Amino acid sequence: MPRKMKAAMYYGIGDVRYEETDIPEIGPGELLVKVGTALTCGTDVKTYKRGHPILIKQTPALFGHEYAGTIEEVGVGVKDFEEGMRVVATNSAPCGDCFFCKRHMPNLCAKLKDSLVNGAFAEYIRVPAPVVKWNTHQIPESIPFRNAALTEPLACVVHGVEESNIRLGDTVVVIGAGPIGQMLIMLAQKNGASKVIATDLAELRRDIAKKAGADIVIDPSKENPVERVREETAGFGADVVIEAVGIPKTWEQAVDMTRDAGTTVLFGGAAAGTKFELDTERFHYGQLTVKGVFHLKPRHVEQALKLIIAGDINPDLLISHEMPLEKINEALELMSEGKTMKVAISP
Repeated sequence: MPRKMKAAMYYGIGDVRYEETDIPEIGPGELLVKVGTALTCGTDVKTYKRGHPILIKQTPALFGHEYAGTIEEVGVGVKDFEEGMRVVATNSAPCGDCFFCKRHMPNLCAKLKDSLVNGAFAEYIRVPAPVVKWNTHQIPESIPFRNAALTEPLACVVHGVEESNIRLGDTVVVIGAGPIGQMLIMLAQKNGASKVIATDLAELRRDIAKKAGADIVIDPSKENPVERVREETAGFGADVVIEAVGIPKTWEQAVDMTRDAGTTVLFGGAAAGTKFELDTERFHYGQLTVKGVFHLKPRHVEQALKLIIAGDINPDLLISHEMPLEKINEALELMSEGKTMKVAISP
C-alpha cells in the first residue's frame, strides 16, 4: 500500500483542495524531502486565479514550489546528501549540455521544463535528479526553514539586479512592491543606489517598501508615477527602472521613467500574447537599454542563500503571515488581494 500524506491538490482555477494523497516515490538521483515550510508566491496566485499550462499540465496536481525541509529519503547514486540533512532546493534546474547551458545561460535551458518541481504545499516533496545536482543546498541549523525557503525567489532577484548594472549613486525605480519588489529594493540599496523609488497600488506594500529601504513611495492611483519620477530626477528620469508587475502598461511606464542611456529591466512576466509599445525615436536617439530577465542560474541560488545566511535580507518584511496547510485557499486569496506579503505554510 502506498504511504499517504496531506497535501493541497490543484483541481482547476480557484479549486484547490486539502486532502490525502500518496507520498511521492523517488528514483535514482532524487530526494524525498519532508517539507518544513513552504511559501506562497505570485506565480502560485496566478496559477490559482487563471491556471498555468507549464506548471499544471494535468489535474489534480500537487501545488507550490518554494520550500525548505529535511531529507527523508535519498535515492540511489545521490552524493553529498543524507537522511536528516536540512536543505533548500529550487523549482527547476538546467541540463548543463544544451545550446544555452554551454553559453552560460542555463536559465534559458531547453530542458528546464522537464525538471519542474511542484508540490511544496504538502507534507513531502520529490526533488528531481537535475535539481538535486544543480540547485539543492544544505542549510545551517541557525536558519529557520521559512527564511531558507526564500532562496529561489531571491535568486531570481539576484539575477535581475545583476542584469540591471546598478552603479554607485544611481537612482533606481522599482515598479511593484510585492515580495519580489521588496527584495529588489533591498538589493538595489546594497548595490549602491543613492535613491530608491517604489510604486504600488496597495497601501500595505507601500508601507513595507519604506521599511525595506525605499526613499520615496508612489501610489499610482493618486498621482502619475512617470511624472513623479521625472520630478524626483530633475526631469531626466531614473538611471535604472525595474518592472516587477508584469503588465504591458507598467512595462511602458518603466521605459518612460528611464533616463536617456539608462536601463529598463522587464522583470515581471506579462501574459502570453500581450504586447507593449516603444517609442522608436526615443529608444534609438536616447540609447535606451531595455532587457527582459527570466528565472535564475545555479550561481544565483548560491549567492541568494549566502545573502540569507548573512542576514542581508529581512525575511520578516517578506513573510507577513503564517498559516497551516489546510488554509492554503485563504492564503492565496489574501495574497491576491494585496493584504499580505508571502504566507508561510506549515504542513
